[in-house]
Amino acid sequence: MRLINHTCIGTNNMEKAAEFYSSVLAPLGATIVGTVEGHSTMFGTDEGPELIIVNPANGEPATVSNGGTYGFKAPSRAAINEFHANGLALGGTDEGAPGPRAFAPNAYAAYLRDLDGNKICAVCMEAE
Repeated sequence: MRLINHTCIGTNNMEKAAEFYSSVLAPLGATIVGTVEGHSTMFGTDEGPELIIVNPANGEPATVSNGGTYGFKAPSRAAINEFHANGLALGGTDEGAPGPRAFAPNAYAAYLRDLDGNKICAVCMEAE
């Protein structure tokens, strides 16, 4: 069972955000599992929607959280490398190249900013 039902990230360009997240989440095993025209694109696995990209309901521009990071579980280090490369290729910005991390044994991660400035990462705890 997962602890969090879903997470929403605001965007100012749904088409570009959907393309970006389709590419960076594919190596992690996630795909588009639903859309609501003019409102949202939902990404997930066999457990259903987990990440939802939305146009803010209040009509205001989407903004980022200072200090917030959206972390995704990766099946392998190779998937993290692909996640990072795909994100950079689509206009994301580097916030930490793929590599070992000191926060846990065997930790391997990569960090990006998406097209709206949200900080995202992919993490794997498997040994090489």
